[in-house]
Amino acid sequence: MIVRRFGFRGRLLAGTGAALVALVAGCSGAPDEPDPPPSTPRADGPAPGLAVPPGDNPLAGMTFFVDPDTPAAGQKSRWAAAGRTDDAAQIDKIASRPIAYWLTATDPAEITAEVDSVVRRAGAAGQMPVLVAYHVPQRDCGSYSAGGADSAEEYRAWIRAVAAGIGSQAATVVVEPDAVAHALDGCKASASERFALLDDAVTVLKQGPSTRVYLDAGNPTWIRDTGALADALRKAGVERADGFALNVSNFVSTPDNVEYGGRLAQALGGARFVIDTSRNGAGPWPGGEVDGGPNWCNPPGRALGAEPTSDTDLPGVDALLWIKRPGDSDGACRPGEPVAGEWWPDYALGLATRS
Repeated sequence: MIVRRFGFRGRLLAGTGAALVALVAGCSGAPDEPDPPPSTPRADGPAPGLAVPPGDNPLAGMTFFVDPDTPAAGQKSRWAAAGRTDDAAQIDKIASRPIAYWLTATDPAEITAEVDSVVRRAGAAGQMPVLVAYHVPQRDCGSYSAGGADSAEEYRAWIRAVAAGIGSQAATVVVEPDAVAHALDGCKASASERFALLDDAVTVLKQGPSTRVYLDAGNPTWIRDTGALADALRKAGVERADGFALNVSNFVSTPDNVEYGGRLAQALGGARFVIDTSRNGAGPWPGGEVDGGPNWCNPPGRALGAEPTSDTDLPGVDALLWIKRPGDSDGACRPGEPVAGEWWPDYALGLATRS
């Protein structure tokens, strides 16, 4: 069976062992101010995916893929049919936005076909798809989104199947959320093997002539030593990627991500990055836990962030993206909460209503 979408936890604590990280998260301070209104994507520029446009930003001028076949789109239709017109209008704030597509099929033939289908549909719409490769061995270090390939050999075959599905078509790939930061955070997975696998993944994906690649770097409140993180990212192949990704599935404000990303980019000798703004409109939860669960997992009172765009007008930032799908659970962190990656209409509605 192909599991088409999978969520994972975002963390707000660095410097603890994997077992402790699975249970608690650190205090992130007072909530940030809401993000400013999003920029409007440019209407001019080259057609998406035909070639890397001129300039420093390889995503410049791109319009990102709005998938009509998402849980939010289905929810909107069901609520509209049931007469819940106000709720349907709110959930359209998610259904009508470009959101990344998480790749979780495990069989090489299935993942190649899945990737090819998504990329072709995006290309037919004249839009750039954003894919998330999330299958590294010991993914999430056995926590809420545990899984991944059973071996290094299996992962290498899987990432080549992903690349085969993309081929010469246009795609942007976010590589392995959490994987680098976990390697610095005491995860029992072999750091050297993980870095080698990530480096291989970047190298293989970048063979696609129209593939943009961003290696995940965690979030500003996780690995605070940007020098150590830069060294780890180099081992994982970031210098062959188009840049790095921040805040995937987390809630840290855009200004804080820009500041942290700028320092990390400087430590890398000049690099560009993308930011997940899908749920950071109200910033992170201000305390260390929420009702006995970690503050990174389905915190209440959060809001959608700035809309996806490649016209950010922010230094070093190639794009604001919705990488985490708003409304997918971060995990069953409290009684009654859905498992990681399961669509949660009430939580989605709350994010939208507060935005």
